[in-house]
Amino acid sequence: MLKQLVGTLKSGPVLVAFVILCVVILAALSAPLLGTNDPVAIDPGSRLRGISPEHWLGTDAYGRDTYSRVVYGARVSLIVGAGATIMCILLGLLIGVVAGYFRAADAIIMRVMDGIMAIPSILLAIALVSLTGGSILTVLVAITVPEVPRVVRLVRSVILSVRSEPYVEAAISLGTPAPTLLVRHMVPNTIAPLIVQGTYVFAAAILIEATLSFLGAGLPPEIPSWGNMMSEGRMYFQLLPGLILYPGIVLAATLLSVNVLGDVVRDVLDPKMAKKS
Repeated sequence: MLKQLVGTLKSGPVLVAFVILCVVILAALSAPLLGTNDPVAIDPGSRLRGISPEHWLGTDAYGRDTYSRVVYGARVSLIVGAGATIMCILLGLLIGVVAGYFRAADAIIMRVMDGIMAIPSILLAIALVSLTGGSILTVLVAITVPEVPRVVRLVRSVILSVRSEPYVEAAISLGTPAPTLLVRHMVPNTIAPLIVQGTYVFAAAILIEATLSFLGAGLPPEIPSWGNMMSEGRMYFQLLPGLILYPGIVLAATLLSVNVLGDVVRDVLDPKMAKKS
């Protein structure tokens, strides 16, 4: 499987997506080294400046360095994306296993999940952030809650499918304890689908965080995130379009790269889906 995954990197679009994502990750890890200025330092005398040797991408309405804020914004987006993905996978796996294995709890759990899915994710996230205030932890929870039901439904379907397999039925007839049955025979079958689903949750989390920040319901304005930058720059678009374009291009490239690599992982782990696509 690893050889097949490496082989797919020879494809042009996949290689470009891989390189872009690696650059974004490297920028997030090396932000203090790559940033040329303090991303939160206000300099009224340098506000709304264009590209210059001191400010590679210009400055915003508060005189903050746009390039440094874009670099540090990668750190915020990756933290939110990774944190929300881990929380969604862990909660979705736990709840999905309970719903798929214990028939008595299935109906109750799935009706709750259906109720959450009936609410648009962005509206639910805005409501949660509005109630508790903007912070990275609050945004993570606001992103996780709408995404968990999708993971639960995925895990539940896998557990229900595996439960009808002959070797699982044989283990049940031999009196194998439920924890042993789940750990040895059922949960391992959810790993591949969860890896694929995790890539989509990662991209969705980054996009939702940017949307919340753009609408003023996400992270505090002083935190350098791509959504905050585009929100603050929209009033000066005609004067300095780069205030929106620079973070917007990086955000779009990151999301596209994650989705492309997610499709590759899906095709490697599930060859049947590759043939259909």
